[in-house]
Amino acid sequence: MAICLGLIPAMEEENVHNIIVITDSIAAAKKVFESKTDPLQNMFIPLTLAIDSFFRKDGRNKIQFWFCPSKAKWPKHKLVDDQVKANNCAPIFPSKESHLFSKKKECDNILSEWQNSFMSNPKRGQCFFDFEDENQKVIIPTYAKGGSWLPSIGFTNSLCARFTRMTTGHAPIGEYRQRFLPHLPISCSCGKAEVQTREHIVMECDTHDPSTRPRNIIINSFVHFLADNPSAFSFDNG
Repeated sequence: MAICLGLIPAMEEENVHNIIVITDSIAAAKKVFESKTDPLQNMFIPLTLAIDSFFRKDGRNKIQFWFCPSKAKWPKHKLVDDQVKANNCAPIFPSKESHLFSKKKECDNILSEWQNSFMSNPKRGQCFFDFEDENQKVIIPTYAKGGSWLPSIGFTNSLCARFTRMTTGHAPIGEYRQRFLPHLPISCSCGKAEVQTREHIVMECDTHDPSTRPRNIIINSFVHFLADNPSAFSFDNG
């Protein structure tokens, strides 16, 4: 809808030859030029006809699509979003049984079931650490935008591995050995903890720089701690 509302008036201008569309969804932009059957095809027919007329009118005319992700928080993204939502256009598929609505409803139900299962199911592990996002909300699973945790820890494979060990408690530390490998040492090498726990490593252990310790349970604080202390939760130090 945003592309339709922006392109059609621009193409009607007499002296416009080069139109640049900045969008956070290249997939949506591609649908404008696709010929295959799509539930939204009726919406794009008027736009397609207008584009065809625009190209035929002058050989210099062209349309470019630039990608700008929504996470970049470009102010005009919000402006366009607000204007489109305030447009109050009648939906092409007013019935709640439309193909797209059914797909979205099914997807939402699956995601909700997954999240509820994750929060209540002991299979995620008794030691799983619940982090918060930048809005101080507990992070729950999602498939959108790369998932819930990976976008924050995707620096290196080793960092991702150490973060996973810290989050699940399955790590080369005394707390894990006490439960599964009791014949191995469980104290911390710093000499200040009889049982080397995650909390001790992150918040108390003298082998790590105190200035790097997290000040809250926001996920980025722990990621920065691991990045600054490569020996933490590493088998090389285990």
